[in-house]
Amino acid sequence: MIERRHLQQVLDALNEAPAVVLLGPRQIGKTTLARQIAAKLPGSVYIDLEDPGDAARLTDPERYLRQHSDSLVVLDEVQRMPGLFDVLRGQIDRLRREGRRTRQFLLLGSASRKLLNQSAESLAGRVVYYELPGLDAGETVGEIDGDETDGDRDMLWLRGGFPDAFTAASDGASARWRAAFVRTYLERDIPQFGVQVPAETLRRFWTMLAHRQGGLLNASALAQSLGVSAPTARRYLDLLVDLMLVRRLQPYFANVGKRLVKAPKVYIRDTGLLHSLLGLPTFDALLSHPVAGPSWEGFVIENLLAVAPFGTDAWFYRTQAGAEIDLLLLLPDQRLWAVEVKRGAAPRSSKGFEVAASDLEAAERFVVYPGDEMFPLSKRTSAVPLEALMDRLLSEAV
Repeated sequence: MIERRHLQQVLDALNEAPAVVLLGPRQIGKTTLARQIAAKLPGSVYIDLEDPGDAARLTDPERYLRQHSDSLVVLDEVQRMPGLFDVLRGQIDRLRREGRRTRQFLLLGSASRKLLNQSAESLAGRVVYYELPGLDAGETVGEIDGDETDGDRDMLWLRGGFPDAFTAASDGASARWRAAFVRTYLERDIPQFGVQVPAETLRRFWTMLAHRQGGLLNASALAQSLGVSAPTARRYLDLLVDLMLVRRLQPYFANVGKRLVKAPKVYIRDTGLLHSLLGLPTFDALLSHPVAGPSWEGFVIENLLAVAPFGTDAWFYRTQAGAEIDLLLLLPDQRLWAVEVKRGAAPRSSKGFEVAASDLEAAERFVVYPGDEMFPLSKRTSAVPLEALMDRLLSEAV
């Protein structure tokens, strides 16, 4: 079993708030992490609301939860029982009035606006949200053969961060798992959120986004290709963003006296799903496809954001004249980090990147590449391996 770096962070959140909502797509590892947390806290109770037997234990939820008021209660797929949120609020408030310890609930749910709205309305001021991303490069290095190899990183890039996809016995088995995941998500899971969109229509839209990986959003063009209105296309995009399957990276605006690009960039967040949608089952197929560069860019962005300190803001930056920063991070201490992503083994910082970083007075400037050494590219910019920059970000969170 791959050890997730998030275990201690969720435990810390449980010590700080009465309830923690652990969000993430299905199969991303929420249940496994929750069971590990429960194992560390004696007396914990785990209830899977997709299991009729487990759900029956909450026929009288208030009475049942009172019986376990001294235990951590883990509620998996909590959005399946919307009326439970008011009960949870009552339980938390009762414990507060009694002056008792209020570490009580770990709520797991596939990310959705419906879930967020329910918890936000019923548990306002009582809940902390924690987003569980897929496996990252730092967690998977050495998992294949025990050594730190580029092969681990390349496998993660190809297969993506869903644990079952990454640990599959072969690339073919991983590809089959991901194809089944996409099909099941479209045909069964999304309709359970009350979304009435034909599965084939949403698949076509998702695939269109895959072909435009890392590109600027043009909702009108997407709508025209799909044969729907622009507002409908934006609604489809909102859905995939809300389910944590797509990232909409917003542009950074600054008063630098230049015309700036205003449209967001769009990425399929998990590169394994990206490659599945595009029919790329092997590493050779990926490297020979035009999406290889944008896919690597999205892979780097997701890995860096997975370890960025809490409170970090992220954008991209581009001027109409072509000056561009692939990822701009504003750390909690208000320092700007500028990141350019290169796929080649002999990276160079582009003139546009240097100009943009100077315009914004970025404190740190990096070019991430798939190598193993860090070295200077200019007076202010360094080439850096992905894992090394992830380590730098992790150290900022200490």
